[in-house]
Amino acid sequence: MEFKRVTVKKNERGLLLKNGDFDRFLAPGTHWLWSAIDSLRVEKFALEQPAFTHVLADYLMAREPAVVAAEFVRVELSETEVGLRSENGVLVEVLAPGTRRLYWKAQVDVRVEVIDIAASAEVPAGVVARLVQTQLRQRAVAGLAGVLQVQVADHSAGVLSIDGKVERLLEPGSYAFWKFNRNVAVEAVDLRLQAVEVTGQDILTRDKVGLRLNLSATFRFTDVLTAYKQLHKPAEHLYRELQFGLRAAVGTRTLDELLENKTVIDEVVTAFVRAKLSAYGLELDAAGVKDIVLPGEMKTILAKVVEAEKSAEANVIRRREETAATRSLLNTAKVMEDNPVALRMKELETLERIAERIDKLTVFGGLDQVLNSLVKVR
Repeated sequence: MEFKRVTVKKNERGLLLKNGDFDRFLAPGTHWLWSAIDSLRVEKFALEQPAFTHVLADYLMAREPAVVAAEFVRVELSETEVGLRSENGVLVEVLAPGTRRLYWKAQVDVRVEVIDIAASAEVPAGVVARLVQTQLRQRAVAGLAGVLQVQVADHSAGVLSIDGKVERLLEPGSYAFWKFNRNVAVEAVDLRLQAVEVTGQDILTRDKVGLRLNLSATFRFTDVLTAYKQLHKPAEHLYRELQFGLRAAVGTRTLDELLENKTVIDEVVTAFVRAKLSAYGLELDAAGVKDIVLPGEMKTILAKVVEAEKSAEANVIRRREETAATRSLLNTAKVMEDNPVALRMKELETLERIAERIDKLTVFGGLDQVLNSLVKVR
């Protein structure tokens, strides 16, 4: 047996163990302990770390309530309660339901606000303000994995679902929800005009010609809650209806009908989809085909058809011009038949054109003989 000296600093607490069992806590100061050397052991705890994480914590809460009340802030949360732990007035941790923990009553002022979450999943507005932008603080708040923080932007709405059931619509603003004991999700929905592209749709026409079409459409939500209560994914439902509308427009018409009236697809698809979406809180604003791609062999056939049509048109024009020219010649011949002077002038005009192409001309018998030999005037 001998005395053992133990010094506990002002920012510390000592835990005295005798033969491995709890004996008492040692306050700051110098302590003389009389016992066998191996029977006493002292563990020291820095009070800068207020949480008492020791294997004896559960024993103390169960068997030493007076000691706990004197030395610690005691936290025991039920399965439907969460705790907001503050140190010196600053929120530092969100405690999950079922938490049992001890915090030193010392230089750090530890307070725990208990909130019952059984009735509502929504975090009170005052608490939301304390949770927002926690990443900008010098010390991050622990336990935020149990809180769903949501920012609903302007021109948008948030669809709140709890345990798979759509609950309500969230207006623009900041929200937070407890994720403990429930599955909480918020899907942001843009209330402005939105675009959807339906690309690479291979469809057979009524005359069995394969076409590949790309369609673009714009839509908006008219009743978000109705859309999400009746449809699992409204945007995917709209996409499928646009596909069905394309097939209804293309599959019931021949290629010639589609090429003659290129707007018929837009009109049929728009009317078809609007009728389908009216009961689901969606509105189709417009739909239009961007591209119609023909198969390679059909392109060649159509090119030949167009070439033949243009060639036929050219032949018609050529025949029309030849007929007009022949008729003009016939009229000219009739005039010359009754008027020798006009015939003579035409001959001279022809001779002039011939002479323009001749470099050298040799005349025998004089010019009068040449003219008289060419034309004999009656």
